[in-house]
Amino acid sequence: MQVTEHVVDTDTISGWVRRWAPLIPGGEVLDLACGAGRHARHLVTLGHPVIALDHDPEILEKAAGPGIVTSLVDLEAPGAVWPFAAGRFAGIVVTNYLHRPLFEAMIASLAPDGVLLYETFAEGNEQFGKPSNPAFLLKEGELLAMALEQGLRVVAYEDGRVEQPKAALVQRICAVRPDFPRLAALLPTF
Repeated sequence: MQVTEHVVDTDTISGWVRRWAPLIPGGEVLDLACGAGRHARHLVTLGHPVIALDHDPEILEKAAGPGIVTSLVDLEAPGAVWPFAAGRFAGIVVTNYLHRPLFEAMIASLAPDGVLLYETFAEGNEQFGKPSNPAFLLKEGELLAMALEQGLRVVAYEDGRVEQPKAALVQRICAVRPDFPRLAALLPTF
């Protein structure tokens, strides 16, 4: 995977992931572009076996642990293909990473009742620092549109400014495949 131009807190679990991960049904979860494994470790505590995928072997070593299988794959290398079968994952978690060509194959890898948790930077983030390259910034409404184009049902979507772990403009989505039962989408209380 291409190295994005930002530094993220490798210890703090995303509030978005913490909030919505309990919706993921039992089964294997993919932590895509996992970095040091902060979300992989959290998902294991929720009872999921996890595949933690990243392109950096040194940082991937940090993601290893009980219940976590690490996978060293550069999905942005020339000729790279999506390595996972359709319907394999109960959940897929992606934070602080964007490679648009992966989206269709990634969604196909979700089980019929699977959950996608995705959170990354959006256009306008350049005013706060990196990433500032448009290749790593979602256009207005882009994450929502991609999810709907792939036939996902949106449980929650946000597009705006955050202050933690640093000021940034982000989009984030919790979306489910069609067989995810509506009654299982327990919305958190504010």
